[in-house]
Amino acid sequence: MPPILARYSSTRDQKSNDGSGTAHVFLNVYDLTPVNNYLYWFGLGVFHSGIEVHGIEYGYGAHVYSSSGVFEVEPKSCPGFIYRRSIRLGTTDMSRSKFRLFLEHLSGKSHGNTYHLVSKNCSHFTDDVCARLTGKPIPG
Repeated sequence: MPPILARYSSTRDQKSNDGSGTAHVFLNVYDLTPVNNYLYWFGLGVFHSGIEVHGIEYGYGAHVYSSSGVFEVEPKSCPGFIYRRSIRLGTTDMSRSKFRLFLEHLSGKSHGNTYHLVSKNCSHFTDDVCARLTGKPIPG
């Protein structure tokens, strides 16, 4: 059985179709600290990122369990972070249902207790998803 993604919000629109057709892929960027307002202008900062596809945002975070650290939220509203901006990364032809299966498979490799601030974090997760969907990495 594939891992279950944690859901932090249930108010998003539920669509009855499978979401087939082209979907935009966005990188949603969040500030971890208000100090980013000053550091951002120097190309610095501490950020969280999530990937938005088919109207749902997916992120990766740490917890102490050996289950998936991948979660879903309403776009641009990840709890605990300050939304900064969205960057359009491209498109995917993957249907909503196929994308869901793809993400559940990927989430099985992204356990909360394997999160590492430097070597396996939210940006590594979003970069991996983006590369698999669009063939390109997220911006630096």
